[in-house]
Amino acid sequence: MATSVKMEQIVLSYGDCLLRSSDVALLDAPHWLNDNVIGFIFEYLASNLPQSLSERIAFLSPEVSQFIKCCERDAPEFLGPLDLPSKELILLPVNDNAGSEAGGTHWSLLAYVRQFQSYLHYDSASGTNAPHARLMARSLSPLLRDNPCYREENAPTQHNSYDCGMYVACVAEALCEQLLHGQDSLILQKITPQYVTQKRSVWKETINGLSRLSNKQCL
Repeated sequence: MATSVKMEQIVLSYGDCLLRSSDVALLDAPHWLNDNVIGFIFEYLASNLPQSLSERIAFLSPEVSQFIKCCERDAPEFLGPLDLPSKELILLPVNDNAGSEAGGTHWSLLAYVRQFQSYLHYDSASGTNAPHARLMARSLSPLLRDNPCYREENAPTQHNSYDCGMYVACVAEALCEQLLHGQDSLILQKITPQYVTQKRSVWKETINGLSRLSNKQCL
């Protein structure tokens, strides 16, 4: 007997990102964000940077970041076209998955900041992803020209088991604002549990708004 398989609804195609209904549903608590949602947020932030920042910041997708961590020898050649040595800020989502495929249980953010010649690791569950972030930094360093150091930063702390990906998105956005406005690290103090919860709704509405706009343009 033939069976019909209902294809899951595609909500939005945005740049290199394709979001389905199950991806968007992850923005409702208490869900853990996957590669697709974080990849969209990074691509959206990158494409909406002011012109003064667009050539100074690099947002690397979860897939590219995981490749850097797992394929240390090939990373410099693979990343050459991204011109990372010219960037003032490079943002990389870090996952505790040891393999090259999607997965893992925790997200954090690694930021290369040329001004400080440093990798800064922001982990909302302090210390959890440090070995993975260090490995990523070591893999990326041959491509950069200033032999950066590595340090763990005081990051906003999550108070549940599922918001780590949202903290990555919020800290990444705050670091861009910091570079744009010249503010110090106090900008991270706004990232409270309540702020993160609100941002879940903001990102979901952003996706749905883009989806509605895309559908209108297709009519």
